[in-house]
Amino acid sequence: MSDPILKVHGLEAFYDDFQALYGIDMHVDRGEVLAIIGANGAGKTTLMRSISGLMQNGAGQVHFGGQDISARRADEVALRGLAMVPEGRQLFPSLSVWENLMIGAQVGRKGPWNLDTVCELFPILKERADQASTSLSGGQQQMVAIGRALMANPDLILFDEISLGLAPIIIRDIYAALPSIIGEGMSAIIVEQDIGQALAVSGRVYCLQEGRVSLEGSSDRVSREEISRAYFGIE
Repeated sequence: MSDPILKVHGLEAFYDDFQALYGIDMHVDRGEVLAIIGANGAGKTTLMRSISGLMQNGAGQVHFGGQDISARRADEVALRGLAMVPEGRQLFPSLSVWENLMIGAQVGRKGPWNLDTVCELFPILKERADQASTSLSGGQQQMVAIGRALMANPDLILFDEISLGLAPIIIRDIYAALPSIIGEGMSAIIVEQDIGQALAVSGRVYCLQEGRVSLEGSSDRVSREEISRAYFGIE
């Protein structure tokens, strides 16, 4: 069995004097879809920011592809093959759909994802190519954000609150595209507040509660009672 593509050990994170994560241990296997669930304020986004290099970590706390990336900047992490679809999409409002997508390609990694394959996945983006990205609907903006991450041809992609604020039909369409994304051999972490959706698309799940891992297990084996206890900290 190959080593995990991502290993997090004893991860702590702070915002000034406020501690947001307490000794997080987790891993992602190659080709795996991992779900992260938890209530608002549980530390999910902080975990994603720490893994992706947007927050500084202590030495030895985050290993990706067998290398310690704990102190690496986000651009250095991206060059190694990790991309994130951030919460709120964070598109560049002054740029067109096409230009936002091309930003993802600037890391220069080779792989199956380019403008043509992204538009095969999300055909509406070809129709809207020259429009300002922020003139699109929320669901279309999320497609741009996903496409931008794919253009980097990552080995691991992080989806932070992929369905936040979107209509159910749009969420369905985005999740329907997920097998095509992971089918290229990519690994993924999905942060999701829709527990049913998270369990349906993942192999394993971690629940965070107040900055700590409160549950870890196979997505098809954890019970709703176990999740409720872990989610809300109920003894």
